[in-house]
Amino acid sequence: MSGIIAQNVGRHGGLIKAPSGGGGAWTLIQTITSDGSDSDISFTSGIDSTYDEYCFIFNNIHPETDDSSFTFNMSIDGGSNYNVTKTSSYFVAWNNEADSDTILTYATNEDLAQSTAFQVLGYGVGNGNDECISGYLYLFDPSSTTFVKHFFATSNYYYSGDYSINSFVGGYGNTTSAVDAIQFKFSADEIQGGSISLYGIT
Repeated sequence: MSGIIAQNVGRHGGLIKAPSGGGGAWTLIQTITSDGSDSDISFTSGIDSTYDEYCFIFNNIHPETDDSSFTFNMSIDGGSNYNVTKTSSYFVAWNNEADSDTILTYATNEDLAQSTAFQVLGYGVGNGNDECISGYLYLFDPSSTTFVKHFFATSNYYYSGDYSINSFVGGYGNTTSAVDAIQFKFSADEIQGGSISLYGIT
């Protein structure tokens, strides 16, 4: 046993953090903040062979329209088209504010099977003044010209019917072309708040 686990075995006075150089370094590439009237948020640069792993962190993304889905898609042509074929799985856990409806379930309506549609990251997001979605999306080796493009995402959001929903989605873009752009948008109308940050991970 070595590393961070070994250093913390039997300790009762607090954990020792991972040593420098012991884990991947995160480099902020770009942050895009909504101006309150964005049809989408698109990253058309910074996704290349520099890193094998990228993470998009989305904070307090607020929709114009109630009960709309927050989605993403990939591009292999610099953002001219966002239509990469994808296969994915999707499940959710939820609890409502009245504590009368709790569930953990597979969401068959939100997965994709060889589809070029935008992948849902969170469905039914509320548009109340205090309602939004936050989470992250990982994308692996997007510049590969050998392998498909794996991704997974976890989100938590305020569902339009007064629920907290934790969503989990994973899948792959079924292309051996390099993915070089990513677009986020709601299924209806504008993004009216929040920010998305792109990190490269070594």
